Amino acid sequence: MLNVELDYNMSAWKKTLIAGLISYIDAGSIVAGASGLSMWQDYLGMSSVQMGLLAALSSNTGGAAIGALIGGKICDKYGRKFVYNWALLIYMIGVAIICLATNYPMFLLGYVIVGLMVGADVVASWTFIAEEAPSRNRAKHCGSAQIAWMLGPVVVFAASIPMNEMFGLLGNRLIFAHLIVVAAWIWYQRLKMPESTEWAAAKKQEAELAARGIKQKKVRYADILRGTSFKTVALCVCVYAFWNLAASTNGFFMPYVYEHVGNLSNSMALGMTALNFAVCIVTTIIFMYTADKFNRRKVYAIFSGLGVISWFVWALPGEMLQTWMLFFFTIVWGFSMQQQFYQLWSSELFPVRYRATAQGFTFFVTRFSAAIWGFAVPLIMEALGFQIAAVLMIGFCVVSWLAGAIWGGDDRGKTLDEITHDRYGDEIDENGWLVEPEAHAHAVAHK
Repeated sequence: MLNVELDYNMSAWKKTLIAGLISYIDAGSIVAGASGLSMWQDYLGMSSVQMGLLAALSSNTGGAAIGALIGGKICDKYGRKFVYNWALLIYMIGVAIICLATNYPMFLLGYVIVGLMVGADVVASWTFIAEEAPSRNRAKHCGSAQIAWMLGPVVVFAASIPMNEMFGLLGNRLIFAHLIVVAAWIWYQRLKMPESTEWAAAKKQEAELAARGIKQKKVRYADILRGTSFKTVALCVCVYAFWNLAASTNGFFMPYVYEHVGNLSNSMALGMTALNFAVCIVTTIIFMYTADKFNRRKVYAIFSGLGVISWFVWALPGEMLQTWMLFFFTIVWGFSMQQQFYQLWSSELFPVRYRATAQGFTFFVTRFSAAIWGFAVPLIMEALGFQIAAVLMIGFCVVSWLAGAIWGGDDRGKTLDEITHDRYGDEIDENGWLVEPEAHAHAVAHK
């Protein structure tokens, strides 16, 4: 593409940086809308149902869910590079539509396009990072992408405070526009990146086997929904999907909640949300320097348990809420480590031939669940109050916390091939394909 020469000497950290910046524009696209949601509601006359639909189809939820499901399959078949190059081009078109939106259908269309492309790109990029990272520093490389994810909301919310006050809705359009500039730079830099060495090696082996007349299997969802792979899918879904029901609410609705439930000004609400994501950056740095050295389940249990505690603030009656309590929630919720561990576990606990497909599937379940929840949140707030929604989110976070603390992996220092061998054993054949249940049972019986 554009005859850009590939840089085969590119360092692992540079690859991680360029691939991981998708997290910046993913989070940036989510919170850009959140920072101006009240203004867009007034400008477009959005009802609660329309706001719920927007949340359900955005890059935070349904759009990304479908994009991840499709993108994961394409990523395993055609390569990581194929997906993340084309996805960014279409992403820029979607953001441009949002910037120019003058009616609700146009605004919604932009959100859908952005969501689809973010979902596809995140799967490709996160998988690429894990495959290119050194074994002894895999958590550190995966964590760097999460710093980019957290940096997006910090920059966007911090910039939105003066932009919203000075320019109103135009300021929010400009916030969206800066994502096009960032995406264009990332896209050009990615043209120089070679394909994932793990995926390239697997495709080379596949071609050699095909030349010898050995028929290759297709990656099917049925393959990842049985045996050890199914247990891994369940782990990733419980850790990420349940936590994300609360996190997606925080990312999209929290400025609105701070204003209308916490009785804060728009500037204060945006400042609190930016503070939350700033704490998330600190948490991610802690993750980067602990998850490669200490028992991962214990690290996860300590920090993600704090996230559970934080939501009890919003379970209190509205008249009891005080500013210091909102600060407590803002800071303590930021210590949750589910997203960091999900990226790590979903990237290293599946065999290479199924890695992006499995991650795409779990990402789909996560964002699709968030889509349903995102549609319901405004209706629950309107009918029952945010207190009831908060109680439900406490339950979601407890499930996520227990799943990772009990069943999470601790494979520090192992190569991806070693993890696959230790985790799957004779469930996978010598060519890297998951075996059929009958063949596995026969192999076990003849040991």
